[in-house]
Amino acid sequence: MDKRDYYEVLGVSRDASTEKIKKAYRRLALRHHPDKNPGDKQAEERFKEAAEAYSILGDPAKRDRYDRFGPAGVSSAGGFEFGGFDPDLFADFSDLLGGFFGLGGLFGSSRGRSGVRRGADLRHDLEIDLEDAARGVERQITVARHESCEPCRGRGYEGSGGLARCSRCGGRGQVGSRVGPLVVTRTCGSCGGRGEVVVRSCKECGGEGRLRRERTLHVRIPPGVDTGARLRLSGEGEAGAGGGPPGALYLFLTVREHSFFRRDGQDLICTVPVSFPQAALGTEIEIPTLLGETQSLRIPPGTQPGTSFRLDGLGLPRIGASSRGDLEVVIQIRVPRKLSRGQREAIERLAEAGQQDDDDGQDRGFFARVKDILAT
Repeated sequence: MDKRDYYEVLGVSRDASTEKIKKAYRRLALRHHPDKNPGDKQAEERFKEAAEAYSILGDPAKRDRYDRFGPAGVSSAGGFEFGGFDPDLFADFSDLLGGFFGLGGLFGSSRGRSGVRRGADLRHDLEIDLEDAARGVERQITVARHESCEPCRGRGYEGSGGLARCSRCGGRGQVGSRVGPLVVTRTCGSCGGRGEVVVRSCKECGGEGRLRRERTLHVRIPPGVDTGARLRLSGEGEAGAGGGPPGALYLFLTVREHSFFRRDGQDLICTVPVSFPQAALGTEIEIPTLLGETQSLRIPPGTQPGTSFRLDGLGLPRIGASSRGDLEVVIQIRVPRKLSRGQREAIERLAEAGQQDDDDGQDRGFFARVKDILAT
């Protein structure tokens, strides 16, 4: 039966670049790979067909003969027969496809077979107060994780005679299966790629090489952190398999909202109530700070509701710098809900004075606001 045109098989034009041809083959190989489509004969045939097309179009000399003479130019008479092509042409596909299907390589290529793997990373969520974020704080956290078994040092076996050659892979750490002209290799499932199996397991860990433990860790939270900050603690994650290095522990932080201060980056904002006489006549008030001290603030006469004052350097520390954010104080006029007779008479006299100013055409802004406040 006539073969399909190789350009049609890969879905590329006849003037496609070598890189584009390679990408097209990669896409088809991933789609129709036997590991991804177990038992699907049609997918297997398409996988072999794509491999055959790339073996021609991926080689400039063979592609030139194919373009000039068609299939006859790359037949056995032309120096090519699909059942016997040079596997070195596809050596780079070990890296191309191995990460997707867990393959050790294609066409007999091999990877490391030590079985040693880095441990998994862990996540721990931690909530702290805004005061802790301002000062920095040390906390104790409890982490459940797999740790390397001390008696066997994470190997899972005892002594020098605890291992034997894997009978399934013959010590290679990989097993292969033929898919048409291709030999696809996979990590051996019996030995996990080590080429050896445990014959005398460690009594402490039962051959696992790791034990589940709970550990209390002391962690230092630097000043200035905010919600969403992530701290990485190297070596505090899961122990690696086969005695491999441990992963990392990632600490995800949440800073609780404060009852008085509102955060805006490294700045803090607070609302401070003052009485109408204080705002009208001016005064000096004490402003609390996040770290417990107070700061004097002068309120000038005639201060309006919503006026804000900025106090430099009383916000949160800037991470990695010696400076701090600012504290913004927003003034709120406090209006009493109940008035004594004397207070009412004094305010009425003030309102009358304001009315006279209105009649005289003077600036009515301040007293108009006073009347509006008292009318609410």
